[in-house]
Amino acid sequence: MASIFTKIVNGEISAYKVAEDENYLAFLDIFPVAKGHTLVIPKKEVDYLFDLDDETYLGLQQFAKKVAAGIKKAIPCQKVGVMVLGLEVPHAHIHLVPMQTEADLLNFSDKKKFSPEEFAEITKKIAQQIEL
Repeated sequence: MASIFTKIVNGEISAYKVAEDENYLAFLDIFPVAKGHTLVIPKKEVDYLFDLDDETYLGLQQFAKKVAAGIKKAIPCQKVGVMVLGLEVPHAHIHLVPMQTEADLLNFSDKKKFSPEEFAEITKKIAQQIEL
């Protein structure tokens, strides 16, 4: 059965997409820990990040770097933190989290709430800053 992320890739489920190319996709986390919290995935469904073939793994990291640069331009923050976390979705993914302090990245139990309009505004703001 396809993961929820594969369903997003296939257009079966909508997402707030900030960047996409033929192999990778970045979209806002709908349970964010910070404004601009973004997930970056390979379109190829592989459960565990370190099970990706080298080409896909390195491409994912390069894609995430471009997305992080866009997030940093769009969302006021000191840095964009990177975390590999989550066992509930069997699809390799990277969390990019705008942060002012380390606590912003480490406190994944403190989820933020945004309206659909706010999500759309954040999506547009980040997407405009990403150079693929």
